[in-house]
Amino acid sequence: MSGMRFLYSNGVVSCSPDAPPVTAFLESLPGSYTTTRTHENGTTLLFWERHLKRLSNSTRILLNSNPELMFKANKKIPLLFSPFSVTSSLKWESRIRSLVSNSLNQVLPIALKERSNGEELAVTALVSGDIEKLKAMKNVGGGGDDDNGAFQVLDLHLHIGSYIPSVFGIEESGAHLALVGRGRDLADAKYSDWVRLRKPLEKSRPPSVTELLLSNDGDRILEGCITNFFVICQRDKSEAEGKYLDDYNNVNSVEVQTAPISDGVLPGVIRQLVIEVCHSKGIPVCEVAPSWEKHRLWEEAFVTNSLRVLQHVETIKVPQPWESLESKSFEGISWIEKKFQGPGIITKVIQKGIMERASTESHPLNESI
Repeated sequence: MSGMRFLYSNGVVSCSPDAPPVTAFLESLPGSYTTTRTHENGTTLLFWERHLKRLSNSTRILLNSNPELMFKANKKIPLLFSPFSVTSSLKWESRIRSLVSNSLNQVLPIALKERSNGEELAVTALVSGDIEKLKAMKNVGGGGDDDNGAFQVLDLHLHIGSYIPSVFGIEESGAHLALVGRGRDLADAKYSDWVRLRKPLEKSRPPSVTELLLSNDGDRILEGCITNFFVICQRDKSEAEGKYLDDYNNVNSVEVQTAPISDGVLPGVIRQLVIEVCHSKGIPVCEVAPSWEKHRLWEEAFVTNSLRVLQHVETIKVPQPWESLESKSFEGISWIEKKFQGPGIITKVIQKGIMERASTESHPLNESI
């Protein structure tokens, strides 16, 4: 299947190696979306229930607060959007689940048959508003609470392509990061327009860097453009109260840090799993944005998203001064670099814990979605 991509839109399934890559697919359509992948040689869909819930929440948030991000308006005849009043409910989640599942059941079996052995499938589901349906609807939005009316103006689009996961922990398989831009304005929902909004950051990408980090002040690191960011940081001994364990290299002498959702970071599916695994393993975790001023205390670092799952960090570059990003390209910026020696023991424990959960929380693909 290598190179083959499958699209589903308006009830039509198409497959072609000439179909757009997923970034172009997302740029072409407004809306909320989620991306996951198959696991264990195409036999399960990773953390599918969590992805459906996140997609439902993102759709509701956008309809209620930024409906213009859900609809592609006619530039010649702009449409003024009134916020909807979609409630957070099991009924709403069930409707989104039905919309996605009915479509995915039409295209995923075809893609699985074409999948090459050893490949996984990257699956992106995007919920978009139909502007013509919106025009035809009456008594929708404008402070109403008609969840059913809001649901009637939604369409579902799917993009499926091949994906070969990297092997965790092997030499030179880590991420190389650079801090290059400010945080996003609307992070509590995952929406396609972010693909376009993050493009200007590329001018500051140093060579060989695989992910771009975001910060509003050049010190507190929020997240990556397509990942959540974590560090394992030495703790103040007085805070740890002298309670050091032999397990996990004195686990209580360090803590896992990641920026809180309230700082404006995406509530990633794997991010939440990291926090849950840390709690279950007794690994201290603190939702605070890692401070570059304390980077000498960072012992390990990793990034997460739904395709990579968890990837250890090998290097982080930070511009000096932070303000130099405003007017210069990569060539005119001075960088400070921090290096890590492969995945550390705590990173390995967390990664193993997530993959153990994958075996119980992934949807078997011998059943209907």
